[in-house]
Amino acid sequence: MVEIIWTSLAKKDLKQIHKFISYDSVFYANRLVLKLISHVDILEHLPKTGKMVPETNDETIRELVHGNYRIFYKIIDTDTIHVLRVYRSSMNIK
Repeated sequence: MVEIIWTSLAKKDLKQIHKFISYDSVFYANRLVLKLISHVDILEHLPKTGKMVPETNDETIRELVHGNYRIFYKIIDTDTIHVLRVYRSSMNIK
């Protein structure tokens, strides 16, 4: 099984997503963040499930899509994945 490590930037992204949605509904903010986190759990058994991120041109940097969000992760080795960022899909990635 692969170990999934959330980077500080990815955790910050989740907090910002939660804060923004909380203005309308804390319930839905909690629900979305939990869904984003649980969506990443599939990587424990299927680390290459996500597609390569076209902006990076790097096979080790991949993404999962959940609703309007892109979850970027990097395959470090056969035992470790780092979740790098969580972006709203409408955002420009640089």
